[in-house]
Amino acid sequence: MFKYFIILVLPLLLLSAEKTATIKIEGMTCPLCTTAVKKSLKKVDGVIKAKVRLNTKTAIVQYKGKVKEDTLLEAIKRTGYKGTVISVK
Repeated sequence: MFKYFIILVLPLLLLSAEKTATIKIEGMTCPLCTTAVKKSLKKVDGVIKAKVRLNTKTAIVQYKGKVKEDTLLEAIKRTGYKGTVISVK
């Protein structure tokens, strides 16, 4: 029975696990910049929460495991800024 749990259920649990990425963002200079980046990140399917801070020029993004970090960077790029993933937990 346990063997079937590992084969059938464990992969689903791993896919739905939440992660948090910290992303350094270059070029933001005002509160409107942070708003644009935050809106773009929240449009990514699977993103639960996004906090963008102007003073540290970072975004902290909470998302489900199926989202790739490259997808988050693309969302930032669409707003005209460059992002670099610092950490993923």
